[in-house]
Formats: sequence, C-alpha cells, structure tokens
Amino acid sequence: MRQERNNIFAGIDWILVILFLILVGFGWMNIFAASKGDEDFQLLSFTSKYGKQFIFISLTIPLIVLILFFNSKFYEQFASIFYIISLISLLGLFVFGKEINGAKSWYNFGVLGLQPSEFVKAFTALAVAKLLSDRQYNFKLIKNQIKAFIIIFTPAVLITLQPDAGSAIIYLAFFFVLNREGLTLNYTIIGSLAILIFILSIFFGTTWVISILLTLITIGFFYVIYKGGKRFIRFNWHKVLGLYLIVGLFIFGTDFAYKNIFKQHHRDRFEILLGLKTDTKNIGYNSHQSELTISSGGFSGKGFLQGDITKGDFVPEQHTDYIFCTVGEEWGFLGSSLVIVLFMSMLFRIIYLADTHTNKFGRIYGYGVASILFFHLIVNIGMVIGLLPTVGIPLPFFSYGGSSLWGFTILLFIFIRLDAHKNYDW
Repeated sequence: MRQERNNIFAGIDWILVILFLILVGFGWMNIFAASKGDEDFQLLSFTSKYGKQFIFISLTIPLIVLILFFNSKFYEQFASIFYIISLISLLGLFVFGKEINGAKSWYNFGVLGLQPSEFVKAFTALAVAKLLSDRQYNFKLIKNQIKAFIIIFTPAVLITLQPDAGSAIIYLAFFFVLNREGLTLNYTIIGSLAILIFILSIFFGTTWVISILLTLITIGFFYVIYKGGKRFIRFNWHKVLGLYLIVGLFIFGTDFAYKNIFKQHHRDRFEILLGLKTDTKNIGYNSHQSELTISSGGFSGKGFLQGDITKGDFVPEQHTDYIFCTVGEEWGFLGSSLVIVLFMSMLFRIIYLADTHTNKFGRIYGYGVASILFFHLIVNIGMVIGLLPTVGIPLPFFSYGGSSLWGFTILLFIFIRLDAHKNYDW
C-alpha cells in the first residue's frame, strides 16, 4: 500500500484522463482549422494561435504531474489558503492588470498573459467543499448559508468589477452544489422568478409588469383570507404591504440597472436575443455568422480544413469562444453531437465518482467540478447557436487560451487526485 501511495499515477481514473485527452486533442484540431492561414506550418511557435495552443497543451503535462504529486489531504488542508491567494490575484488586477477589450482581466508577462478568473473557479470549489464538509457546519442555519454565499460571490463581484460579467455568472453554478448539499429550493425559485420578471420588464415595460404583479398578489392574498377566515386578516396585511414594497423596489431597481448600468451593447444583445431587435451586422453579427457557419455543415460536415466560412474568418473570435461553430461546419451534426456526448460522459463520470466518495470534501468538490463544467458547456453552446446572449465564456478544454486550458486542467485533475486517494487512510 505504501508503494502505491508513492506512485502518483496509482488509483487515478483513466476514463476521465482519456476523455480529457480526447477533448483537448479534438479542440486543438479545431483551433488549427480556425486559425490556420496561408503561412507555413509552425507547431512550436508563438506566431500562430495553433502553435501557442500546442505549447499551452504541452505545458499541461508538468502541471498535471505537479497536481498529482500532492496527496488529497494537501488540497483539503490548504483549500482556504488557495482561495485567499486567488482573491489577492483578482484584487491585484486593479493595480497591475492589463486592459484588454475594456476589461482589466489579465496579467501581462511579455508573450504570455494570464487571466486569474480562470483559476479562481477551482480554488473557490475547494473553499466551498472545505466549508460544507466541516462536521460542525449546519447548512440549515441562515448564518451558515450566508458564509457559503460570501465565499461564492466575493470572487464573482471582483470579476464583475473588472468588468467581466461573463466570467462572473459562472459562479451561479455553485447553486447546483448547494442544492445537492441541502440548500432549500426557495433561493432557486426566487432567482428564477427574478429572471422572469427582468425579461418581462424588457418585453412589456415596467408599468405593465408592476401593475399585473401587484394585482395578482392582491388577488392571491384576498383568496387566502377568504379561505382562511377572519383570523388571517390581521395577520396577513403587513405581509401584503411588505411584498408590494419588495416587488416594486425590485422591478424599479432592475429597470434602473438595465437602463443606466448596463452598457448599450449589453442591452442590444438582450433585445436581439428576445426578438425585440434585428441586427445581423453589428451587435448580432457574431451570433448570426455563427449560426450560419454551424448550419452550413449539415449532417456530416464539410471535412477537416474544408470549412470555407471558417477559412474566410467571418466569425470573430472563432478560435476562442466560438470554437464550437468550427466543429459544426467541418464535422457537422455528427461531430457536434460527438463533442456533446464526450462532455456529458465526463460529467456523468465525475458525478458517479463523486457519489462513491466516503470523504465529504471529495464528494462536494466533485459536484463543484461537474457544475462548473456543465454551466460552461450550456452557456457556451447556447451562445454559439443563438439561444443565449454573447457573454464571452470559453468551451472547456476546447477554446483557445492557456489560462482557460490550465484553469480547467487544475479543476479536473485535483478531483482526479482526490478520487485516486479516496480509499486511503492518510
């Protein structure tokens, strides 16, 4: 047993490793297709996107070895320290960060740039697992729920202030973890209703929405009073007034935020998505071209390096956030389906392994990994096919970028290490 413990590859789940390698390899092929021009093939060069990505992929090997070198207790014991360091890295951006596309999200190291938000997700998942796995932690207490929310939303707020709202919304994925660990569904229901009210306000305007909602609330309370008898009258009126106030403030608050805090291009994206505007040349250009690119691939695709729309560079940032449309054009419905099947296989495998953990920390961290990957998958593909607004979220292991690739590699392989040691009594 001691000899097995000294072998860093002992007990690791090779199914997850193989799925990781397939996704990274297939992702690189599509980055190559999206970024290959007429220049000579240069695999180990920073002058081409595919060359840089190949170097990033090569550097994941020592990163994986480093992650597997430490035993599972190391990640549990130092989870809080990793989390604090990650928050410091986000704060440092406001002083030392390089502004790209209007956001201070990067540290610049010459030819290499690092985006801390891609790494913070893994360390937040460790911190959440550390908190919830504490034997004295009672999730039913409001104060303990607030602790979890603070851990989750502190990095989200710092990322939003960069501003990078797309990366910040990923932290909503942790609600899957919290619900799995016993958080009441009331938060999810309230959040869903808030989103619905926000969308209805855009569609119909504040006045109509607030009038309809307050009327429905009034009818509902009168119905409760009628069914409950006179004893409910004195008890319910303060609740009616309180609910009126909360709903009114929320609607006017979201309306103010939408019109005064959201930038015009953010409002345009929402309105295009909801069908209130048509724009295929400016704000809606990326989504429109992406949809055309995917649909042009048909059932089996045009073939590797045969995508004429991809070659024509009609989709901006196709090698990053819109990499999935390259899959759609060159590999068709079959290739796109295969990518989704590979991702879903990875997610189900992670959840299955997490459920077999006797250690609560490893189980909760596994749920965090699955939730983050699932959220990225849904939002990215939804964005590319026009079901969601463009928010700048990469496709895990696929999209171009060293920070993205290394961040997801750290996220996954920490879980693989925890899983490998789940039967050891350290």
